[in-house]
Amino acid sequence: MKNTAFYIATRYLLAKKGSTAVTFITWLAALAMMVAVTAMFIIISVFSGLEDLNQDLIANLHADITVKSKQGKTLPDIDKANKILKTVPEIAHFSKVIEEKVYINFRENGDIANLRGVDSAYVFVNPIDKIIFYGAYPSFKYSNEVLIENKLDNRLGIPVGEGSEFAELMMPKPGKGMISKEEDIFEKREIVVSGVFPGNDQLDNTIISPIELTRELLDLPKGAAYQIVIKLNNPENADLVKEKLQKLLGKNFDLKTKTEENAAFWKMINTEKLFIYLIFALVIFITTFNLAGAVIILQLDKKEQSKSLISLGMNLRTLRNIYFYTGILIVLFGIISGLILGSAVSYMQIETGFFKAGQNTDLPFPVRIRLMNYLIVGLTSAVFGIAVSWIFSKINKSNFAIH
Repeated sequence: MKNTAFYIATRYLLAKKGSTAVTFITWLAALAMMVAVTAMFIIISVFSGLEDLNQDLIANLHADITVKSKQGKTLPDIDKANKILKTVPEIAHFSKVIEEKVYINFRENGDIANLRGVDSAYVFVNPIDKIIFYGAYPSFKYSNEVLIENKLDNRLGIPVGEGSEFAELMMPKPGKGMISKEEDIFEKREIVVSGVFPGNDQLDNTIISPIELTRELLDLPKGAAYQIVIKLNNPENADLVKEKLQKLLGKNFDLKTKTEENAAFWKMINTEKLFIYLIFALVIFITTFNLAGAVIILQLDKKEQSKSLISLGMNLRTLRNIYFYTGILIVLFGIISGLILGSAVSYMQIETGFFKAGQNTDLPFPVRIRLMNYLIVGLTSAVFGIAVSWIFSKINKSNFAIH
């Protein structure tokens, strides 16, 4: 008789005979749990996909280690730094970069952009040429070929490719004195957009150009750079290599790893993920009120049967376990079926890309199915379901008028 309570709970849930209203409410609670679990699993899987996508995009514009000057923008003793970096065996590639704000103008439409001047070795450090939407990465044969972020290009309507119309970059000139004409205010260069790449929160309004163009706009000497970006043979050793380079380069240089460069961004991502989890945890908690209602209605419907069981010697604890196990079975059905359905929808999206990220894009919603997603959704649903089943399965002996 050890499993009597569980056996009766199973019969209550699966038996075809009984009140139609009770059966409807019971399975409604199970289906509500299934839908909530499915939705939570899909949303968390989509968020995991977005997290991976952002990580890939950031990886293409942030190096394993970035070297900057501690005082001012321009790197000091850059020739010495170049020689040191070439001797470090842990470094696979490095590239010089100049980054500055610039005004871009095309057909009287303009915007402020982030101009990133890079040398030809940049793609070996950050392979942004692999994620170009359309067009091509600058050939570096000409200093005025640039790569532009997608949303910035859409706003300005700049055509892409050879033979296209020129856009204009304007950089404020430093200095003092009277201004007599526009040329005294801005350094100007005409540019051709060779390709377009996707942006995100960190990459909006970004233009990537040959470093010679930024030197011309900023009137910097040949060889000057604001930073050096480094790709390591083994990125997992970034912290160790950073310490080694800091000793070799000296105190005039400031070194940061990719994690340190993006600390604020990942804090924001993790905060958003936490809020999404809390919202859907609340949805599942609200859904469990259907479960509470099903357990209560079942108790009322089986009241006479419960009296008979108590008269036959069943104690209140075992009777309570019947309703508790009934709630657990409803929860298990909702979790298992919800995870299966959520996995099926997620897998379909991965294979077909049916759902798009927007009306005017072919980019599908990214989805990643992870073991952690199953654990998070399953445990959250189980905790709320078990708690509600336990609380509302409580039996009051006076309800059965047994003295």
